[in-house]
This record gives sequence, structure tokens and C-alpha cells, in this order.
Amino acid sequence: MVDIQLPLAQENKSRTQLQSWQALVAHKSTISKLKLHNLFEESTQRFQNFSIDLDDLLFDYSKNLLTARTIELLKNLANDCGLHEAIENLFTGKHVNTSEDRPALHTALRNLSGAPVLIDGKDVMPEVRQELAKMEELVGKLHRGDFLGATGKPITDVVNIGVGGSDLGSVMATEALSEYHQGYISLHFVSSIDGTHLTDVLHAVNPHTTLFIISSKSFTTIDTMANAEVAKIWLSESLGVTANLENHLAGVSANDEAMAAFGIPEKNRFYVWDWVGGRYSLASAVGLPVAITIGFENFKEMLKGMQMMDRHFRDTPFEQNMPVIMGLLGIWYLNFFDAVGQVILPYDSRMHRFPAYLQQLEMESIGKSVTHSGGRVEYPTGAGTWGEIGTNAQHSFYQLLHQGTRFVLADFLAPVNRKSEFPGHHGLALANCLAQSRALMEGQSGEQVLRDLEQRGLSLEEIDRILPHKVHSGNKPNNLLLFKRLDPKTLGMLVALYEHKIYVQSVIWDINAFDQWGVELGKQLASELEPVINSNATVSGLDASTQGLLDYIDRWKTRKVNPDDQ
Repeated sequence: MVDIQLPLAQENKSRTQLQSWQALVAHKSTISKLKLHNLFEESTQRFQNFSIDLDDLLFDYSKNLLTARTIELLKNLANDCGLHEAIENLFTGKHVNTSEDRPALHTALRNLSGAPVLIDGKDVMPEVRQELAKMEELVGKLHRGDFLGATGKPITDVVNIGVGGSDLGSVMATEALSEYHQGYISLHFVSSIDGTHLTDVLHAVNPHTTLFIISSKSFTTIDTMANAEVAKIWLSESLGVTANLENHLAGVSANDEAMAAFGIPEKNRFYVWDWVGGRYSLASAVGLPVAITIGFENFKEMLKGMQMMDRHFRDTPFEQNMPVIMGLLGIWYLNFFDAVGQVILPYDSRMHRFPAYLQQLEMESIGKSVTHSGGRVEYPTGAGTWGEIGTNAQHSFYQLLHQGTRFVLADFLAPVNRKSEFPGHHGLALANCLAQSRALMEGQSGEQVLRDLEQRGLSLEEIDRILPHKVHSGNKPNNLLLFKRLDPKTLGMLVALYEHKIYVQSVIWDINAFDQWGVELGKQLASELEPVINSNATVSGLDASTQGLLDYIDRWKTRKVNPDDQ
């Protein structure tokens, strides 16, 4: 194998040699000496100065290691990296996805203004509106009970078969907006290729009343199509080989021919375009399961929230621009403080899939080591992203956040109001959210621990033993996003906020946020190995580890296994 050494691109080399970058390097040495609790003591206006309020969404970034000078220097870096122009390029259909030579115009999907959006001189909005109208028609038929299966029974269950961007966004949104569930349609999602996921769903639904949505931009994704073929066979065997399956199959793809070949009728074929990345496609027909679950008007409310954040991102000065500030803060910590990751902490159980959704959005977008021009980057890009519902996380990995040696960025998210039979519980969740954010900032000094232990009457020997273990260094930055309630509009705003935050960081790092060649490589290698495992085919040139693992798999597959061991 030829080892290709990528040169350092001049554009990248200039990033670290920019005067604005070097100014931040020098500034960091000053900021590192500051204590967050002292900054609050020095200014009673710190919260007002370092928070942004947009409609029902509040972004509090006052608990960060920064001053007004920090924001000024970060803005200088953004200007030097051409962020203003890059934002305009995103919204106006320029080919910002440079490796695939196409736009990334997901903002057009939620453009409800009626204004044209041009790609290479063509207005794409008529096609976008057409697909939205088609989605609305299908949702209406399902909710009215007018969408009938092969045996004349109304569809009661919809199964979405997809993976990655064709699954995660819809799963996240339907869970987050479960309070807005309309009608009697039950939604199910199948993404895993291990067989058990699909088996469980097929056991739970009735073939006479089930519609399958096969969602795949290429309509060739091996995971999705393997599950789709099984679902189609299951329908035929259950309903009879001569049954008309057209009202049991729908597709969402950019590949019309493949959908037609699979047997999906034109009326049930929905389209996405090559300028929509999978992880940015929730506002397209990929979000059809969301529209079915919450109703089309609520789906439009989600689009309105996205558009509201789009306009804010495009039109607001950097110092009051929520995605810009959030993105620049990530640059500040990842590149100048060596942060190793970021954690997403929602304090609402309905948002339990939001961290997983952001994992793909963040890590697939900015997990890159090559610049737009093909050179090797010379600074850290991206961050490991994970998360969990806050109250659960408090009893698992918060220990590392409070007393570990790793620097991790933290985003807290919480609704102020939520419908519940137990309103006091939500108040307790909010109290925990605010307390954890404050604890990261303030910590607990040795003097505070000493006073507490003395008041408890412990001996000097016991105090000496316990005290070091109870000290919390604090001074750990974090952001807090508060919103009036978790409704479709607010969820749309949050999704667009993180999308644009990621784009800001990609511009500063000079990387492409819209390709995912690392994902494609894994798919390619899996397609080569699958016949070896399932059909005893052979493949040459494997490494010793993979060959040894295949031999182990073959040994256990061919050996007669005791049923009790299965």
C-alpha cells in the first residue's frame, strides 16, 4: 500500500500564524489565571453581558473563561477566516461541499418565506414546496384513515427503515415531541442490521395495516436495503404473493429509479436532493415519520423554528449571534485549552436521543484531518461528543466532569415548563440542572471542606484523611440553554443552532463539514466481508487479525451448538 504524505496546506499554516490566532494564544495565558467566581464578583452585569435571548430560547455562556476582550479576539479570528462570506455562501447555494463539488443547502428545506433560493441559477424552492405538499397529503390520509392497505384496512402502524441521518433525526424528534402525538398511528424505527431490531418490530405489527418507509438517500445503503428486502418478503408471505403492496411501501431517496425498481409507486416516492446531507435532512421528507407523529402543522412549526435560527445566524452581528458564539467558544477551548470532548446534558427525559443525534451531527461533520484544498491540518479539529439525560448522568459520568483531570465542554439544556402530572418533579430537575452548572463553575475549596468536616465533629485525623478527596477545583466552563417549553418550534431552533455552530467551527478550521468519506470506507469494507461470512466466499489480502476473526466466526458457525448456549 502506498503511503501518501499530505502536505501542510498554506491555508492551514496561515490559520495558526494569523495575528488573530497568535493574539488568542497570548490571551489564553492571562485568562488561565482567572477564577470564574471572581469574574462574577467583579461584575454584577456578567450574566447580561454574556447571554443571548432569542424568542423563547436563552443561551447563557457567562460561566465561561472569557472576558469582553476574549470575545473581541475570537471575532477577529472569525473575520480573518472569512466567516461572514462563508455564511453567505452557505445560504446562497455556493458549493461549500468542496470534495463533492455541491452546495449544502439544508436551509432551503425550511425556507417558508416564499423567497427563491438558487443553485447554479435554478430556483429549488418549487421542488421543495412540492415535496412538502406531498408529505402533507400523505399525513392527512393516514390521520383520516383514508390510506388503506392491500386488504382494505386503514394503516395503523408505520415502520421507518433507515440508518444514520435517515433514522437518528426522526427518532430524536418523535421522542422529544411525544407530547404532540396526534392521531392513532404508531411509529416504529428499524436501523440495526443485526436482525433482532427488525424481528422485534415485525412481531409487533400487523401486515394488513402496516406501511414501511424505506429512507435512504442513495437507496443502496446495505443496512437499510437488507432490512427493506426482508420487510417486503414478510409482506408478500403474510398478504399473499399476488397482493398489491403499493400502499404498504413508501420511499425517501434521491434515487427515483431504485425506488421504482423496488416496487414503490410514484405517489409514495418522496425526494431528497444531493445538496442535502443525510445528517442535515430532518426538515426534508426524511422527517416524514415526525410529520406523521405530530401532525403536519406541528411539523411546519418545527421548520419555522429552524428558519428563525437560520435568519438569526445570517443576519445578527457576531457578538450577539448564538451559533457564532457557541462555535467560537468551542474553538477557544478545543484549540487553546486542549479540551478533549464535549458532553450534552438535557434535563428532560423526552430529549434522551438528542445527544445521540448530535453525536452524528458533530462528529461526522467535523471529524476531519484534511482541509478544503487537500492539505493536512496542523491543529485539533472536532471533539468526542456524548451525553445523557442529566439526572441519570449525575449518577454516572459527572464524577469525571467534577473531579477528573480531563477538560470537557458541557452544554446543559432544560425547558422551564413541561406538562406533567408531577410538576414538583420537573422543578427538582431544573434545580439539579442549575446546581450542576454552578458546581462545575464554583467547585468546593479545601477551606470549605474543612469547615464542613469540622462542623460535623470529625477528628483531625479523619479530616486529614478525607479532605483531599472532597475538594472540587471548579473553574470548569459550561453553557446553559433554557427554553420556555420543549415544543416543535423550540426543537427546530435547537437543531439549527447546533448545525450552524458546527459550520462556524468548520470555517475556522478550513475543513469540509458536509462530506463523510470515513463512513463510506466502512460501508465498502463491510460489503467485501459480508459474502465471506454468509456465503463462505473467499477474499485475499486480508490482515492476520481479520482473517483470524473470520476463522473464529466460521468455527462457531459450523460447530453444532447446544441450544441452551445460544
